[in-house]
Amino acid sequence: MLRTVLLHDHMDYSDTFAAWLHEQFAYEFATQGLHDWQREFKDGQNDGNWQTVIALENGQLLGGGALANHDSPDYPELGPWLACVLVAPSARQRGLAEQLITEVCATAVEIGHQKLYLHTHDRRDYYAKRGWEYLESFRAWGKEHSLMQRRL
Repeated sequence: MLRTVLLHDHMDYSDTFAAWLHEQFAYEFATQGLHDWQREFKDGQNDGNWQTVIALENGQLLGGGALANHDSPDYPELGPWLACVLVAPSARQRGLAEQLITEVCATAVEIGHQKLYLHTHDRRDYYAKRGWEYLESFRAWGKEHSLMQRRL
């Protein structure tokens, strides 16, 4: 049975999900080793910097998404951010990413946030179809990115 839960309550999945993120978004981690990122990500579950929702099915990690305080050095004044949205290849095409995004947005509303930001280099249309507004383009980590926001 599929369920979404807070990573904070299931920390045995933290290093695995952080490793997936480190591999998938390697361009963002060019100057940060895997073990340093795993430590930062794990600490972020306790200090609120990376509040992560994960999807589990029969004890298997399928993906996750995070509410991050900061996710772009180019925009330190903005936040919070939808970040770290990733679904394992074997679990794609099931609507799981959208479910995780909805859960992260709900978490943000519960905390009292009225809008979220995200950046993407290749999924602008995906997010636009789901209510995210394009703000501008910027170059970071050697790629062109779209800065987007969503009012909650």
